[in-house]
Amino acid sequence: MIEKEQIRSFIFKNFMFNDNSRVLKDNESFLNSGIIDSTGVLELVSFVEETFNIQVNDDELIPENLDSVIQLVQFIQNKKK
Repeated sequence: MIEKEQIRSFIFKNFMFNDNSRVLKDNESFLNSGIIDSTGVLELVSFVEETFNIQVNDDELIPENLDSVIQLVQFIQNKKK
């Protein structure tokens, strides 16, 4: 799935600094594991909007949509429907 790999690549490059010794599971919480902080969420939203050509509304800025690879994939797929 292209979205998963694009998201994972963005997270590694921008927040994990290509730490290839670390495994990022699809359902791992970005916030709870300390990968992304509140400022990082804004970077992530900008990436999602630009890369997948969708608009993330203020009421959609919740962990259920943005806090793991799998949640982001589901959110993006739902927005594209």
